[in-house]
Amino acid sequence: MITFNVPPYAPKAMEYIQECVRNQKICGDGSYTKKCNEWIERKTGTAKCLLTTSCTHATELAALLLPEIQPGDEVIMPAFTFVSTADAFVLRGAVPVFVDIRPDTMNIDENLVEEAITEKTRVLLPIHYAGVGAEMDKICEIARNHHLMVIEDAAQGMMASYKGKALGTLGDFGCFSFHETKNYSCGEGGALLIQDEKDVEAAEIIREKGTDRSKYYRGQVDKYRWQNYGSSYLPSELNAAYLYAQLELAEEINEARRGLWQLYWEELKPLEETGRIELPYIPDHCTHNGHIIYIKTGDMEERTALIDFLKKADILAVFHYVPLHSAPAGLRFGRFHGKDRYTTRESERLLRLPMYYGLSEEQVRYICGKVKEFYGR
Repeated sequence: MITFNVPPYAPKAMEYIQECVRNQKICGDGSYTKKCNEWIERKTGTAKCLLTTSCTHATELAALLLPEIQPGDEVIMPAFTFVSTADAFVLRGAVPVFVDIRPDTMNIDENLVEEAITEKTRVLLPIHYAGVGAEMDKICEIARNHHLMVIEDAAQGMMASYKGKALGTLGDFGCFSFHETKNYSCGEGGALLIQDEKDVEAAEIIREKGTDRSKYYRGQVDKYRWQNYGSSYLPSELNAAYLYAQLELAEEINEARRGLWQLYWEELKPLEETGRIELPYIPDHCTHNGHIIYIKTGDMEERTALIDFLKKADILAVFHYVPLHSAPAGLRFGRFHGKDRYTTRESERLLRLPMYYGLSEEQVRYICGKVKEFYGR
């Protein structure tokens, strides 16, 4: 069976994990957490990176850094996203306001954002689907004009860029994921990218259970005290060590995934030209990271038939999000602004094909051959 995903692994991971055990330092904010934070800061240019236990928690941390958000306030986001995008603000009593997506990139339609703004809007929250940047110039301009914050859900965006700038660094805060399905993984993990130095101390306090423990470790205070509300968002040093081994190979992993993505695209392009499927669209000003390769079928029925056909050929292909506005919690906590022209329709057509570091070109050609066979090519 060619599975949909295999978690990435770098050969030095076990060596680094064993080092943590020998040093008797396996809790958070040890040397490997610091190495990961500094690596991400250098690579992205963000003012500060804080490794977290998940991208969900990175988003929650960003939400907690905005004390002005009160119950009933609104956060604009696409409905085609993972639940964590909305959860972080629903926990604060805020209302997710869902806006339709662009059918070409599957990202929020930047031209529909402004009309969804009300006097209760506090945050714009775009996601970068499949590591392809949302139209951040316009989104950030709208935010400036209306005095709103921008939080990027860049869970899928590591090593991708928009007009030469790293995803996750274009708004006020950015959130990365290192879940086992991501290009770089520690099983469960994430990171908060902070663009303004003034927010760093508050973020460190919330991340450390509401204490100034980080300042204590740096020798800036004689003892640490409870300063604010907070939680424990520090990942284990074992997770950080596992992740850092991959960061050392980040370019190699990125090039391998982009190469496989391009091979898929070239193999399936003739099928798109016949009108049987659609392939991902990458705007010229965006650099993707090969996170997801998907095709769009004619409709959900066709997609289901293709999934079954591929499964019989020992290929696991999967669909993606059920749009949040149609889910029970979405109906209860949020609302959809305007017309759902593309969100539901496009989500029902989208099918993700196997993609992971270590997938072979031979396997990609086999998968593409079976897709072509399904369509009678």
